[in-house]
Amino acid sequence: MTLTLLCLPGDGIGPEIMAATRDTVAAVCASHGVAVALPEAEIGFAALAAAGTTIAKAVIDAARAADGVILGPVSHNAYPPVAEGGRNPSGVLRRELGLFANIRPARSHSAVPTPTGAAVDLVVVRENLEGFYADRNMHEGGGEVMPVPGVALAMRRITAENSRNIARAGYALAAREGRGKVALIHKANVMRLSDGLFLDCCRAVARDYPQIETTEVLVDAAAALLVRDPGAFDVLIATNMFGDILSDLAAELAGGLGLAASLNHGDTHAVAQAQHGSAPDLAGQDVANPASLIGSAAMLLAHLGHAGPAASLQDALARALRDPATRTSDLGGALGTRAFADTLCTLISEST
Repeated sequence: MTLTLLCLPGDGIGPEIMAATRDTVAAVCASHGVAVALPEAEIGFAALAAAGTTIAKAVIDAARAADGVILGPVSHNAYPPVAEGGRNPSGVLRRELGLFANIRPARSHSAVPTPTGAAVDLVVVRENLEGFYADRNMHEGGGEVMPVPGVALAMRRITAENSRNIARAGYALAAREGRGKVALIHKANVMRLSDGLFLDCCRAVARDYPQIETTEVLVDAAAALLVRDPGAFDVLIATNMFGDILSDLAAELAGGLGLAASLNHGDTHAVAQAQHGSAPDLAGQDVANPASLIGSAAMLLAHLGHAGPAASLQDALARALRDPATRTSDLGGALGTRAFADTLCTLISEST
């Protein structure tokens, strides 16, 4: 049976790093005898020009029908208003596919320098469908309003259902990976109702995992502790905005966003997505680091039950990053996007 992964290149450096990712995924699947199809569809500015919307219904339907999706970065801050077709494809897919969990590991590589010199090995498990994110926390309409000039209001939605879902995802990941500690990230000393509800739901799930040590950490304290001692954390479970901010901090402490893989998943669908943006200033120059999207694709393969190809792809990435000669320029190497992908394909073929 053929594994179908829909590829959505996106904007800026998206087409370049997607081409690199498609080639490496095809190579690693072939090396393990896994039949894979990697069809592409347009999103972002290309789709806006062709279809009047940055993500068409046909693309959403194709994503729903595929086994998984590999999503390139998008320049959604530069899109026109939603009424003019400028929807954020990432937010749309998360909502339409029920992707309540955003899994963001931060792992340093021994040969890649980190800002503090400390080793990092943790996972941020971020709620994906609500919180302060105005494009996905309302059934209809936005989560921000300006009732009168000079006054802007943002609404934060926290539900018991999604709080339980993200807690279950986080604790299940900790148990599966043998991680002994979970930190519940909150600001319940100020947002007593919303973060209080989130904490109550997480505490209920924690009772099903007595073997895992649970702590509750204020978000500002968590940010400080991440910088001072990232080894204090194993798994961090957080609401949407807190998880977004802390995962970017953790990624930088682990070596940079160019290495920061992530996976969005729900009960029935999954989308691989790099943590970084579209970097339009680097587009078309063959200098973008595709490691984040490739690592995200490896996470997707593992999530879909293809542990062998996932492990081989992660191993090839680790081997390439050990040697400055086989890194991209952002990590002190000399390889471009295309050459880095070719190197990975060679390493994959040599290991089989």
